[in-house]
Amino acid sequence: MKKKLAIIGADAGQIPLVNKAKEMGIETHCFSWDKEGFTDCKGIADYFHPISTLEKERILEECKKIKINGVASIMNDPAVPTVAFVAQGMGLIGNRYEDMLLSSNKLTMRQAFKQNHVKSPRFTIAKESMDLTGFQYPLIVKPTDRTGSIGVRKVERKEELQDTLQKSLDDSRRKEVIIEELISGVEVSIDSISWNGKHYMLAIKDKEISKTVDFLLLAKHYPAQLNTEIQDKLKSETIKALDAINFKYGAAVTQFKITEAGEIFSIEINPRMAGDHAHTVMKLHNGYDYVRGVIDVALGQFEEPVFTDNKYSGIFYLYEGTEWVRKFIENKECDPNIIETKFFEKEDIHGAKGYFIYQTEQKRRWES
Repeated sequence: MKKKLAIIGADAGQIPLVNKAKEMGIETHCFSWDKEGFTDCKGIADYFHPISTLEKERILEECKKIKINGVASIMNDPAVPTVAFVAQGMGLIGNRYEDMLLSSNKLTMRQAFKQNHVKSPRFTIAKESMDLTGFQYPLIVKPTDRTGSIGVRKVERKEELQDTLQKSLDDSRRKEVIIEELISGVEVSIDSISWNGKHYMLAIKDKEISKTVDFLLLAKHYPAQLNTEIQDKLKSETIKALDAINFKYGAAVTQFKITEAGEIFSIEINPRMAGDHAHTVMKLHNGYDYVRGVIDVALGQFEEPVFTDNKYSGIFYLYEGTEWVRKFIENKECDPNIIETKFFEKEDIHGAKGYFIYQTEQKRRWES
């Protein structure tokens, strides 16, 4: 009899999960609000259930009727607590619902970091009577409930603080914002997968961030160019941070800043697979099938990761300020290192117009 996988969400981000599960001979059930922009998997999945990802009790009730064998989601932040709630309610593999609520909020996540001695930037919750004594400008303001740099802004001077806070509050669903000190340095992240509280480090990637637009991701590359000592410290800090939020099962991406002095600060954990084609680019780097790993965890058939390759890979995004990327998208057939390209029908939420993904045997300089 086929195993049955509940997939929380039916947006475009879930398509790789649906396709991989079907490739594995698994019956797929997608749950999502039945509205344009949320139903990309409708017609791809075996079954579509028009229930919002936030209606966790209704989804649990339906999953019990279907007799689901596992529940998962990728690249979908609102789905994280629901995945945990359904898994917990059915006695399936998954994280505790309470822990995923905590980890889905930047404030409670930072509080957990502090309680467990995970080094992270100094922070405070934004409120009318807040004490910023000892905080050094520039500061960062960010909604507690958004990811992908949505609502994240830099404040250079005290005079800018209130206006910037209001903009970030407008971007927050909970109308809740934290303020933290800016850590200068290199930004990297670690993709991992966890099973029964053991965390497997899959890859370290570095990021190119815009110097003119706050926190705009221009490109990311595997593997990050770091010495062995820093890599070992990053892996150790990743384990410490994941343990701090009691993360035990599934995919996660942990973000760090590394200062010139070699200090490592944990910025945050996203308790789900990274977006922006991370699973595709990672597989080009080391051969690991991240999406299959997520499914295997959900169904209780996880095996330790095996890496079959060691190549350079990455993705560059096309923005107004990175027009040089356009020629590589348009001339894919002229460059054997370019694996995938795309122009978007309309700009994404960050203003990107397209991208290209590459894979090389040796590290290559991509000229602008």
